[in-house]
Amino acid sequence: MSSKRRQYSAEFKAQVVLQLLSGEKTSSELCRIHTLHSSLLNRWRKEFLAHASSIFESQNNDDNAEAKIAQLERLVGQLTLQLEIAKKASLSLHLTKNGRW
Repeated sequence: MSSKRRQYSAEFKAQVVLQLLSGEKTSSELCRIHTLHSSLLNRWRKEFLAHASSIFESQNNDDNAEAKIAQLERLVGQLTLQLEIAKKASLSLHLTKNGRW
């Protein structure tokens, strides 16, 4: 008899663990409803709590990335202005050398 392991989505795991942590349902109720083993639910709970702080760290990294993007956009704007000025200067020098101006 070959039985396949069930695979649970991260969203499902989080939902079940949040029900457990909020006290909405007990561990035994959740295990019975979803036909889970209590050790599996405890593993999910421990993993959830161990990685909970990383949720806020990624937000900090996003803020740093946004600041870096804004800095790079300003730099692109400055370089674009410098390029336009250089083009106009080059054009005016070219025109005065040919005597057309």
